[in-house]
Amino acid sequence: MLILECPCCGVRAEESELAPGGEAHLKRFGAGASDEDFEAYMFARKNPKGVHFERWRHAHGCGKWFLAARDTATLEVFGTYPAQTKAPPAELIAAIKAKRPHWEGYE
Repeated sequence: MLILECPCCGVRAEESELAPGGEAHLKRFGAGASDEDFEAYMFARKNPKGVHFERWRHAHGCGKWFLAARDTATLEVFGTYPAQTKAPPAELIAAIKAKRPHWEGYE
């Protein structure tokens, strides 16, 4: 079972208490974007096997969105952080690299 800590309220919650929101740190495109950029935003996802950054909502708790780094193959959670963060925190990247030395990193 996947357990994530909500950085907003501090509760460690099982995945049944959370709602997934897809890939984190996407560059959003809207009105005025080219068809190719908007199509890539809507449909192209990395979906890697390994470390992945995702959006989650504490649906049955505080209701706030947050971001999480986890391994999609093992479900190992490296950490969570507020949704307003533009890039993963440096200490989280360091923790991932410490456990996954061959990880290519966040783009």
